[in-house]
Amino acid sequence: MKLATTIKFSPGYVGIEMDLIWEAERLGFDAVWAGEAYGTDAVSPIAWVLARTSRIKAGTSIMQMPARTPACAAMTAMTLQALSGNRFLCGIGPSGPQVVEGWHGVPFGKPLKRTREYISIIRQVLERKGPLEHHGEHYEIPYTGPGGTGLARPLRSIIHGDPRLKIYTASVSPAGLRTAGGVADGVLPYFMSPEKAEAVIDPIIEGRVRAGKSPDLADFDNAPYVRVSMGDDLAKCRDALRPGLAFYIGGMGARTANFYNDLMRRIGYEAAAADIQNLFLAGKRDAAAAAVPDAFIDEISLVGPPDRIRDRLQAWRDIAEKNYVGSLVLAGADIPAMRVIAEAVL
Repeated sequence: MKLATTIKFSPGYVGIEMDLIWEAERLGFDAVWAGEAYGTDAVSPIAWVLARTSRIKAGTSIMQMPARTPACAAMTAMTLQALSGNRFLCGIGPSGPQVVEGWHGVPFGKPLKRTREYISIIRQVLERKGPLEHHGEHYEIPYTGPGGTGLARPLRSIIHGDPRLKIYTASVSPAGLRTAGGVADGVLPYFMSPEKAEAVIDPIIEGRVRAGKSPDLADFDNAPYVRVSMGDDLAKCRDALRPGLAFYIGGMGARTANFYNDLMRRIGYEAAAADIQNLFLAGKRDAAAAAVPDAFIDEISLVGPPDRIRDRLQAWRDIAEKNYVGSLVLAGADIPAMRVIAEAVL
């Protein structure tokens, strides 16, 4: 089981704590990930990190597909591959309808179909078997539709990318996880319970089998986010995680389209998921945070004193033996916590 960490930006401030990333690299962490929503992008900080490190990998979690053409994403991937010695990990995803339509100003469309087309185009560019051509529902390359000049012709990448590039998606819905299993090399679930691993794993395996791949996940990196809050006061550690979880479970999406809320329900917290969403959408954010159950936080996170965190890691080791998890993406871990976890795992 590998370890990874995340880059986090404070609201209104852009800055990367390189001391934390350098320590992760020294400890033997496999990767660091940077995401994007509607503020900082994912590519710029990853380029910064790759330029200032020598061994650790760095990935986008995620590059939003509506923000870039797939050819642009492929160009970005090939460039960062070349500059970093193949340490770049390519995470892509559709984002949600509120961000896609409310921020990027384009139709949400069919995210699973878009994901399949997007990854197919990136792989074509990297493989360089011929000039790029794709005729799908979301992308037509070369473009021959309305407004076109009629001058388009298929092109082949000027530079040679490495087709071994690892492509991840940030799926949490069953259909998205099936898609990841079918076309991607890994997935980045926003949270996961090792005791209820089937909520994430079963759709991945189903997608792999449908695509003619082995149900064994030895070559697939399921890399869930695992929140870390280490300290002697267990209640205080849990409280530090409640607002962020309530924001996603309660407000990251509409009432009828919140994939994080749906995942919480699938791992057995239906009533709590409903309460959190109702409170959050009613503007009662503090109450929504207070409604996040202790048991749920304990299942999906590493919280409390160091010995408690070491004990809890056993649940993750147990499912890692089945290849149900390949990496733990430690979200919010400071240097002391990273050292405790690295000593226990690596």
